[in-house]
Amino acid sequence: QVQLVESGGGLVQAGGSLRLSCAASGRTFSSYGMGWFRQAPGKEREFVAAFSRSGVTTYYADSVKGRFTISRDNAKNTMYLQMNSLKPEDTAVYYCAARMYARNAYDVSNYDYWGQGTQVTVSS
Repeated sequence: QVQLVESGGGLVQAGGSLRLSCAASGRTFSSYGMGWFRQAPGKEREFVAAFSRSGVTTYYADSVKGRFTISRDNAKNTMYLQMNSLKPEDTAVYYCAARMYARNAYDVSNYDYWGQGTQVTVSS
């Protein structure tokens, strides 16, 4: 199995940027399809961005496309989420997750391992 730890969250003004990191330990990082999700208070956890199981293809939610960029460094067992042009509606706890199989990357139920989350707050 794999253990995931997010970092990099914080408070930022609208229009600002943050970079989240997800450090993985345990089983080889490159064995998993990796993704980012977020959950705002009172809302369900929603898809943000992900890699295909092979790591070649990236997927983004429409709400973040063009503003967020997902990347990974397999040598460091770390995945990143660069968030630019942040909006108040991006405020949420952000989670990284890993899925073992080549299933739909957008579906939260397809992920097998989760980090503890990191808070992102965007002020207007």
